[in-house]
Amino acid sequence: MNKDHLMKEVVIRTARSGGPGGQHVNKTETKVTIFFNIPDSNALSHTEKERLFLKLAPKLTKDGTLIISSSASRSQHDNKAHVFELLINTLYAALRRQKKRRPTRLSKAKKAKRADLKKRHSEKKNRRKPIDY
Repeated sequence: MNKDHLMKEVVIRTARSGGPGGQHVNKTETKVTIFFNIPDSNALSHTEKERLFLKLAPKLTKDGTLIISSSASRSQHDNKAHVFELLINTLYAALRRQKKRRPTRLSKAKKAKRADLKKRHSEKKNRRKPIDY
C-alpha cells in the first residue's frame, strides 16, 4: 500500500458540523468526510483489495467506497488530519494478518495434579457412604 498514491485518490468533502461553537459553527464547514473508492485504487494490489472487501464489508457502500468522517474538532484542518489518520489506521488494521491460533497443551504435571485431585475427591465421597457389612 502506497500512502502517497492513496492520498491522491481520496475525495474530500466538507460540511457544517453540529456541536459547540456558537455562531461560528453555523457559518463554517468544519466537518470533513473522506471517500476512498477501493476498486478504482491504483495504490492497492489486487490481493489487498480482496482482503479489504472481506474485512471492511459492513463499512463499504455498494460500489466499494469507504466513507470516513470526522467532526471532533472545531478546526477543519485538524479534522482533515484526523480523518486521514483514521483512514490509514482502518486500512492497516484490515490488511494485517492475524496470527494462527495454536491450542495450548497441558503439561504432564498439570494432568497428574488434576488426576490426583479427582482421585482424592472420589475417595472423600466414598468415605461418606454407609459401610456395607
